[in-house]
Order: sequence, then C-alpha cells, then structure tokens
Amino acid sequence: MDCIFCKIANGQAPANIIYQDKKIIAFDDIYPKAPQHKLIIPRKHIATMNDLAKDDAGLIEEMTLVAQKLAKELNIDQTGYRIIINCNQDGGQIVYHLHLHLIGGRPLMFTG
Repeated sequence: MDCIFCKIANGQAPANIIYQDKKIIAFDDIYPKAPQHKLIIPRKHIATMNDLAKDDAGLIEEMTLVAQKLAKELNIDQTGYRIIINCNQDGGQIVYHLHLHLIGGRPLMFTG
C-alpha cells in the first residue's frame, strides 16, 4: 500500500511522533494551520469516515481521548482547541487514511 500515514505508522517514513500505542499514533502536521497542529491516526488503514466498520467504532473514541491527552500536554486544554475529521475531497481530505486534526495555540475562527 502506498499510504504515507501507513508508512509513518510502520516506521517506514519520518515524522515527529508525539504519541503512540498499539492502535493509535500521533505526530506533527507538516503543514500546520496553527501553533499546535497534530494528526492522530489509527494504525489500521481506514480510508475515510465512510469506511469505518462497526468493529472500528471504538477507534474514534480512542482518537478523541488521545486528542484530549495531547491538548493537556500542549497546554491548550484550557484556552481551547479544535478537533476535525475531514471526509473525502469536498470535506477537505487530502490523505486517504482516517485522521483527526488537533489544532490550537491561537484563537480559531469559524471558516465554514
């Protein structure tokens, strides 16, 4: 598979990894939109939100709990942060491996 996030999760591509466990890995976004912009991914390849199976449903919960933990470690839990999952082209998804954006460190305006 030629998925850059799978390669990062498998240690075959470089990334500044800030968290990892058996199911989840988190690393710096290479094109940050704010002072803190992290990506949280499942190690398992799931292309989009639409591809989540019932057995995968717990992954979203685990990903959000990792986001909560990282927000606290990054000192953005009290000032505020945003978590985003983009789905498909019109949703802004560029890499087709399910991922959650954790963004903070400055005031975030609604851009929708």
